[in-house]
Amino acid sequence: MAGRRTSLSRLVTPPNIEEMNMQTGKLSGRVALVTGASSGIGAATAAALAAEGARVGLVARRRERLEALAKQLRDGGGEVLPIQADVTDEAQVDRTVETVLSEYGRLDILVAAAGVGVAAPFQNTTPAEYRQMIELNFLGLLYGIHAALPIMKRQAGGHIVIVSSGTGRYIHPSTVYSGTKHAASAMAESLRREVGKDGIRVTSIEPGAVKTEFVSHMRPDVRQAVEDRLGDMEQLESEDIATAILYAVTQPRRVNVNILTLYPTQQA
Repeated sequence: MAGRRTSLSRLVTPPNIEEMNMQTGKLSGRVALVTGASSGIGAATAAALAAEGARVGLVARRRERLEALAKQLRDGGGEVLPIQADVTDEAQVDRTVETVLSEYGRLDILVAAAGVGVAAPFQNTTPAEYRQMIELNFLGLLYGIHAALPIMKRQAGGHIVIVSSGTGRYIHPSTVYSGTKHAASAMAESLRREVGKDGIRVTSIEPGAVKTEFVSHMRPDVRQAVEDRLGDMEQLESEDIATAILYAVTQPRRVNVNILTLYPTQQA
């Protein structure tokens, strides 16, 4: 795997993704599944894992984005499997994990990066938005873990990485979004205590402001409020989070990186 380079276009990841590509093959022989892989943190993480030799299942709803990412990673020598699926649908998640297992024979790493948010006070968040955040940020997370955990137990090892948020630990007035991410972080800590005896590691990644499509999906009034709050702050890049995830999953099996909280310097 040494000497192989993986490059992504600006369509799916930040332009400086190449900074992560001095790979050493630390994940050769390992199989990973990344949700939310069509853009942002998920796409950057998939690139980082593939660059280190992992075979990677790419999961998201946007087929065109997935295929573009898969082509670029394959062109760089990566072995990847794009799977269009909605992680809020339990049956689709089960089929996704079965597909990865059928194709690669094992599952070593699950990176749950799919998520959505409306960073607004409670009274400026609609019931439809409540449901979307709960279904994706928490139930969608649980479905993936539920499907992957029995495989990892049979293997006597595995690593579950949950992309939560600094908002879930240092609460601010984004009531429902903060609540879903606080739940995700709390669940990760509890799960880690439960499955450590089975050789399964659990890591919670809790970033502050990251320059992704996340804000662009919010309602115009909420988006404007968030942009005003962040101002000209230099935000984190997706590959900063991917590098943190790569650090966690490449530690010796005796080491569980419990929590990594990353903030922009100006925000911290």
